[in-house]
Amino acid sequence: MSVSLGIPAVRGEGGGAGGDGQEEPRPVAPRRRSRQIMVGNVPVGGDAPVSVQSMTTTLTSDVNATLQQIAELTAAGCQIVRVAVPSQDDAEALPAIARKSSIPVIADIHFQPKYVFAAIDAGCAAVRVNPGNIKKFDDKVGEIAKAASAAGVPIRIGVNAGSLDKRLLAKHGRATPEALVESALWECSLFEEHGFRDIKISVKHNDPVVMIEAYRQLAAACDYPLHLGVTEAGPAFQGTIKSAVAFGALLSQGIGDTIRVSLSAPPVEEVKVGAQILESLGLRRRGLEIVSCPSCGRAQVDVYTLAEQVTAGLKDFPVPLRVAVMGCVVNGPGEAREADLGVASGNGKGQIFVKGQVIKTVPEAQIVETLIEEAMNIATEMGFEIDEDGAVTGPGATVVVG
Repeated sequence: MSVSLGIPAVRGEGGGAGGDGQEEPRPVAPRRRSRQIMVGNVPVGGDAPVSVQSMTTTLTSDVNATLQQIAELTAAGCQIVRVAVPSQDDAEALPAIARKSSIPVIADIHFQPKYVFAAIDAGCAAVRVNPGNIKKFDDKVGEIAKAASAAGVPIRIGVNAGSLDKRLLAKHGRATPEALVESALWECSLFEEHGFRDIKISVKHNDPVVMIEAYRQLAAACDYPLHLGVTEAGPAFQGTIKSAVAFGALLSQGIGDTIRVSLSAPPVEEVKVGAQILESLGLRRRGLEIVSCPSCGRAQVDVYTLAEQVTAGLKDFPVPLRVAVMGCVVNGPGEAREADLGVASGNGKGQIFVKGQVIKTVPEAQIVETLIEEAMNIATEMGFEIDEDGAVTGPGATVVVG
């Protein structure tokens, strides 16, 4: 299955959550005002939307495999992608990758400053450097600033707790928020000496509490756009929780311009989690959203199974809908009425709501297929087309559902 960007972000006409069109996202707090840079064709900072990034896990030197993974990330909603450049073979692959990628490519550089220049020459949209991992990096700043400025390539100063400059570790004793911020601002000052301010900063730590405080201090100390990340966040479940907590705390204060969820999982999962975090905070238009109750002693149907089956049946559905799957008469009718499509279940049957109105009552065994059928009907009303194989097609999207 594949989904590409460009889905029309409107709901159908009528009642329910969509009304006459999907509501504009309402952020929980005003955005911090930062300077804006361009990463390829994606604006970062200023009043630009918060963007979702990820990083390929392929060998960058394998151009075809890397481009294939970038295509998968793009289909999942990734807007900027980073590729590792640890070797000369990887550096030599950059021109083809940068040229053929459908989204901006950032070269991730550690240890060898010569690859910074290779990435700039290759046409990468930006370069990430980790000063703590590059020997005598400060001595190279002038050359890097000159080359990046001439090419119009922004630099991300990416400070990590695990590779903090030894001088700062000795000064602070460990990777404290203050140490991370001092490292980032010091490197910025070196670029500023050469008139270069096309900069984005990250100060990552594996502890969300330390990371949050570091970004708060950094946000107060400069006006550069900030890339958020909890580094080495862990396996999918743990990493999702840590990232959601950290990003939620910062984005709810208007801090953050791009995000990357770092998971020990396929990078497509990082993108899905990141997009969902932004949607939940009103920082990105919602796509398909399943509203379902946690179940309780009042439930008269198997809510868990219903919710799982509806979610599976509408997997990758490209139409922005809120679908409510409810299991009792207490909150069920109200939630189903407020959704674009929903069911309020009880006594082995379910009332099906479309745009706030009950259209039919069906046996429990028919709830899932009925909801999927009505979702298809709504998609058709919104201008999407469905062929005999179940492919839903619309502007910028082709998905086989079910």
